[in-house]
Amino acid sequence: MKPTPESLLSLEAYARQRAALRAGIIAHRKLRSVHLGEHLTLQFEDERTIRYQIQEMLRIEKIFEPAAIQDEIDAYAALIPDGANWKATLLLEYPDVDQRRRELARLLGIEDRVYVEVAGCARTPAIADEDLQRETADKTSSVHFLRFEFAPETVRALQAGAAVAIGCDHPHYTVREAVGDATRDALLRDLAPQ
Repeated sequence: MKPTPESLLSLEAYARQRAALRAGIIAHRKLRSVHLGEHLTLQFEDERTIRYQIQEMLRIEKIFEPAAIQDEIDAYAALIPDGANWKATLLLEYPDVDQRRRELARLLGIEDRVYVEVAGCARTPAIADEDLQRETADKTSSVHFLRFEFAPETVRALQAGAAVAIGCDHPHYTVREAVGDATRDALLRDLAPQ
């Protein structure tokens, strides 16, 4: 389900509730995040994370006109899972500017090398950056948007309790991490019953 203008708070109401909403979304995001090694993080999106992002954009840009609010909803709605997939923001995190520049050049194509592995099922590769190209010939971006489109048998296996791992098999960044039970349970809510 995507946010509607009616489901969003007014700028004034959001300003009053922002601190509490921020604390809640930090905890929610932590539960929906998977760290792949030291420098990659996947933040799995859902209606709540996207609604928060929209509210923040409305606040920052001081948007209150109905058409402009709808434009923000439309811009972010594609990041909400639709029952057969998981959607995530992939962050490449290098605090040192020189190291970041160097690594983003080495990691060209990394967004296409991330996968979800469900026990007993074929690996599900990421479909990356459907909205626009985020890398150049010289470097990748530090932010990518990924979709993991699951086969029905993979959804059934997940819902039956199969173990999950997420990994990356880029030649310069190979890592595979088991997904903990709490995160797995949170992500299962994004899938429709099969």
